[in-house]
Amino acid sequence: MTKVLVLNGPNLGRLGKRQPEIYGHTTHAELAELCTGWGADLGLEVEVRQTNHEGQMLDWLNAAADDGLPVVLNAAAWTHYSYAIFDACAQLTAPLVEVHISDPHQRPEEFRHTSVVTPYAVEVIAGHGIDGYRMALEVLARA
Repeated sequence: MTKVLVLNGPNLGRLGKRQPEIYGHTTHAELAELCTGWGADLGLEVEVRQTNHEGQMLDWLNAAADDGLPVVLNAAAWTHYSYAIFDACAQLTAPLVEVHISDPHQRPEEFRHTSVVTPYAVEVIAGHGIDGYRMALEVLARA
C-alpha cells in the first residue's frame, strides 16, 4: 500500500468553526477520518497532519522528499508568500497535489491569487470543498 501524506497548514485545525460559510462545517478530525477512508478505498495508506508552525511543515515536506512520499498539500496562507514552502516543495521526489477548500482565485483578496506551491504540483484542486481532498487522493492513486 502506497503511503501518502495529507498536510494542512495554518488555521485548518479550526475547520468547522472558522468561517463555515467559506470552509464548511466539517472539522479537521472528520476530514482526517474521511481522507483515511478514501485512501483505503484507493489502496493508499493516508496520514493526515495539520500544523500552525511553518518550521514543522518544512520538516514534514523535507521528510516526504527524503522518503519519496506523495503529498496532498493545503498550505493555507503559506501558499501565497512562503518561499520556504516553495523551496521545500521543489525538493519533493514524488507527486504533489495542491488542494484548497475554497477557490483562491475567486476570493476578493488579491494576495490569494498567487501560489508558491503550484509550480511543483502535478495538479491543483480548488473550490470543491472537502471533496477536493478525495479528488487529490484519486490523482495520487493514478500517478
